[in-house]
Amino acid sequence: MTSTGLSRFPRWLRPGGVRGFVLLLAFFALILVAGPIESAAAGHAVLGLIAGAVVAVGGVLAYRALVGRLEQRPVDEMALGEARRGVLRGLGLGLLLFGITIGVIAMFGGYRIAGWGSVSGTIATFGIMCGVAVTEEILFRGVVFRLVQKWAGTAIALTVSGLLFGALHLFNPGATLWGALAIAVEAGVLLGAAYTVSRSLWLPIGLHLGWNFAESGLFGATDSGSAFHGGLVRGVPHGADIISGGGFGPEASIFAIVIGVLASVWLLRSTRRR
Repeated sequence: MTSTGLSRFPRWLRPGGVRGFVLLLAFFALILVAGPIESAAAGHAVLGLIAGAVVAVGGVLAYRALVGRLEQRPVDEMALGEARRGVLRGLGLGLLLFGITIGVIAMFGGYRIAGWGSVSGTIATFGIMCGVAVTEEILFRGVVFRLVQKWAGTAIALTVSGLLFGALHLFNPGATLWGALAIAVEAGVLLGAAYTVSRSLWLPIGLHLGWNFAESGLFGATDSGSAFHGGLVRGVPHGADIISGGGFGPEASIFAIVIGVLASVWLLRSTRRR
């Protein structure tokens, strides 16, 4: 940013670190506000879709407005013209990766279907996960990863954003330290890699949505120790927690970690080739 651009701000807001901290606080507050709204809509198809849409659209507009204002630049990482393509690519990749993960877990006896769920619950879960994917990716990839990468490089950004992303899930009802570390490795690094390869938030948003929706909305599994939102079937863990993920859900399975790491390496190698 030029000195002319900085002169528009109060003196206390001119240091880059202060403006980054303002972004961090603003979008952490967004997650805190969105959580109760999404929880209240769980299980209700129309309410779930409305709540998810309001949170997602509000998050996108807030990010574009606040980042554009504080950094005095076009917000290219959330360009609206790239939204459809980026989200659909990420959605397909997320569905594929979780489908492979739950398939491998089931092959080793760690996942079983206990019965049918509901279409209403599935629709509500999709709406809620739209809001979750947008708000969490804005905070952890749009703010934390992007700024740390600019200041300290990609490796440190992947580590810091991944650990903080895992730590967020310690606040879920069924959280465990192992589950949070698994999330940090398999999802935090994977989503950071998706941002690195695309230089856009839309790919990690779609990937996050596809994984979460497949987990709870399609296969009826617990998502990161959180309350069950409803899906097409009711999935239950079976056998050793290291295989099934136990009460935290499939993300605490060793197979989820392996698949997440392999996908991350593939994305990062794609970035290097480019």
